Amino acid sequence: MNPSGLATQIDPERVVITEEVRDSDIPVHLMYVETIDGLYTPIGLRKPHGEGPFPIVLLASGNGSEGMRWVRDAVQNRGYIMERLLAAGYACAWLRYRAEIELGYNTGGKLMRGVRTRRLLLNRSPLEYEDEISIIEYVKTLPCVDGSRVGLLGMSHGGEMILKITSEYHGVACAVASEPASHEFLVLHPEGSQGFDPNTRLRQVDEEELGPAAKILARVDRKTALERIRTIRTPILVMGRETDHLQGVFRATYELLKEAGKDAEWVSYDHPEHGYVYPIRAGSGRYEPDPVQLDSIAKVIAYFDRHLKR
Repeated sequence: MNPSGLATQIDPERVVITEEVRDSDIPVHLMYVETIDGLYTPIGLRKPHGEGPFPIVLLASGNGSEGMRWVRDAVQNRGYIMERLLAAGYACAWLRYRAEIELGYNTGGKLMRGVRTRRLLLNRSPLEYEDEISIIEYVKTLPCVDGSRVGLLGMSHGGEMILKITSEYHGVACAVASEPASHEFLVLHPEGSQGFDPNTRLRQVDEEELGPAAKILARVDRKTALERIRTIRTPILVMGRETDHLQGVFRATYELLKEAGKDAEWVSYDHPEHGYVYPIRAGSGRYEPDPVQLDSIAKVIAYFDRHLKR
């Protein structure tokens, strides 16, 4: 073990591989985390210099799949947010998880665990947000992490996952849901045939021009959405994007959180990129965040400071 408590040799049951990060003296520790059903999901964890324990922010973006290849690319090319978090004294990790199951959250029901022939028996497969809960529980065991100071930052589907997680799991101190595509969590009913892919019949509500929050609120299953929201105990900052066709969904998410009396805040930015809070390495080979991105990231870190550095 090195001073951070992370293995420097490969243990088949606790794999950790350390790689350098471009233009940084802080490496990434690539790990495989066991999920509920015994399969593994990858993360790339970085920590400030020193032994810690440090507060940690876990980063998620969009739908799952692509595995460790995606994590390694995110660390190397979406790493600006990590550099800012590290400089502010946070450990941080990019996460990956299994792909979203169409309506799996709405139709699968609560995950139940039993035993058959002395082995784990489940009533359904774990879902992607449950992989993130497994990751949260894993990082809390690391000596370099302060398990009482865990924050989440999720963008798009990763933002919706924050709502699913905090609705039933109360082990994080705060969360930022950036541009949360909360269709399923809010039980948003699609309008007409344009809501479905004609070949697969899977919903395509993220392709619609959904309109303002008032229109969204008229189409959600308000009773179910509020029942889910009422169990949330975690402070959440919701971030919108002015020109996004899902802005009404983002704002409706915030308004329902506030209606239920939750500790929720709202901020919205005008930026051309979906995922503006995660600047991507430019063609020059450097990160070139614009003023909106710099301001939004400063807002996020200030929010984490309020909740994780008390």
